[in-house]
Amino acid sequence: MRIGELSEACAVSRDTLRFYEQRGLIASQRSANGYRHYPAEMVQLVLYIKTAQRLGFSLGEIGSSVGALWHSAEPDLAVTQLLQDKLTLIETRINELGLLRQELQQRLGQACPLNP
Repeated sequence: MRIGELSEACAVSRDTLRFYEQRGLIASQRSANGYRHYPAEMVQLVLYIKTAQRLGFSLGEIGSSVGALWHSAEPDLAVTQLLQDKLTLIETRINELGLLRQELQQRLGQACPLNP
């Protein structure tokens, strides 16, 4: 399929697809006239990338894991583990932010909030 067809199938712009390709997230074959051609399974990969971004994964995180997921014998288990790891990271960050909030609130009650 050509870039316009992939763009339409995934509801992303052609520029987004070019950007993903530039970052190494997707790949195309070039025809003699320079047109990009993508295999049909590229729709699934682009939709995965969009979903992963919506779930808080950076393109760097997606790029570092997508190859292993794409070739995994059990992709569902691999994705489940990625989601679990991300959830653990978010919960840790929420706890850290809660502690920071408490400290800021305590300091607001002090005469000089920056004293240790």
